[in-house]
Amino acid sequence: MSDQRDIVIAGGGMAGISLALQLAHSLPSSVRIALVENFPLPAAQSAGQYHPSFDARSTALSYSSQLIYQRLGLWPALEQHACPIETIHVSNRGRFGSTLMRAQDYGWPALGHVVENAWLGRCLAGALHEQAGQDAAAIEVISPARVDSARAADGRLELSIAGERAQVLRADLLVVADGANSGLRESLGMAASEKSYGQHALIANIASARPHNGCAFERFTRDGPLALLPLPGVSGAPRRSALVWTLDPAQCAHYRDCPENEFLDALQQRFGYRLGRLQQVGERHSYPLSLVRASEQVRQSVVVMGNAAHALHPVAGQGFNLALRDVAVLADTLAAAMAAGEGVGDLAVLQRYEQAQREDQQRTISFSDYLPAVFSRTDPLLGLVRDLALSGLDVLPALKQRFVRRAAGVAGMQD
Repeated sequence: MSDQRDIVIAGGGMAGISLALQLAHSLPSSVRIALVENFPLPAAQSAGQYHPSFDARSTALSYSSQLIYQRLGLWPALEQHACPIETIHVSNRGRFGSTLMRAQDYGWPALGHVVENAWLGRCLAGALHEQAGQDAAAIEVISPARVDSARAADGRLELSIAGERAQVLRADLLVVADGANSGLRESLGMAASEKSYGQHALIANIASARPHNGCAFERFTRDGPLALLPLPGVSGAPRRSALVWTLDPAQCAHYRDCPENEFLDALQQRFGYRLGRLQQVGERHSYPLSLVRASEQVRQSVVVMGNAAHALHPVAGQGFNLALRDVAVLADTLAAAMAAGEGVGDLAVLQRYEQAQREDQQRTISFSDYLPAVFSRTDPLLGLVRDLALSGLDVLPALKQRFVRRAAGVAGMQD
């Protein structure tokens, strides 16, 4: 095979695979796409072989993400093991302010869905395997391997691929999607800023006495946001929710490692009894929280995507959903450029993508950045303002609708 590719995607995580599938769907079948991933991708497996685990980590997909995956034909498979978010309850611990958002108020089937990462990854990998037989742009998977370096050569990029299939590829466009700590982004001299929140996220799955009935809870406490997201039931835990609990590093380490009964008592005290008695916790994990933003997302023949472009605070679950909207807009921009006879790596083309997504990125990043800080402040006057703002959403339907549409990522999309 020739060493020439039209587009090379460095990174085969959820954002990288979603981009490859979106490009294959949107671009002419003559386009050659290579996906380079450092870890082996899962082999094709049938849906019947999947057994949900109590401890599986999960992702909340917004309504905008559902629409994107529907366009790719992936939603019927994803929906098999997805739990719809029918309502979202937002509250402030120890205060009167709260609001309830319902999907039915907007004519939507759900405000979003919670999907286990194992199932999402399996569906995406399965679509990669199936794509080869479809009338779409070709995707070549190079794995396990990584893009080690890139340099300009005769109007294209020359990429050094390290791994079991070491080789040199030439590409018109390189997409950097290898995570928040992207070594490739750094090697290209594309700087990123990092703002530490001085907190860690503790994640685990929780079994409760009462059913969640499709309700996602976002509770703001003095320590930080606490979210419980609805999950499908599994054997031995028919009422299951995914916890994301923001704490200072010392507290997080303590509650990650303490006995189960101590953990459940502390969580119960902060969350309350909306789900009845919290009965069981699965494996607990933690990670530090920071905002990572690439100061440069595009240059000639290069675009930075996913967490390599922006990694957000997990409040409201906006990070991956923003990345998916970036994916959809980039694919549409490249398709329009090719139809007009422009190159996929032309700087003017990539700048159009960047401009098209600038407002969405700025709004979403600011929302995820400011919200935890606003609700963690203890000033009594500010607390009253927060309570009035939350309660006011229920008496101002137009304002609430605009807020929900933006949170769901459909402010500029057709339902």
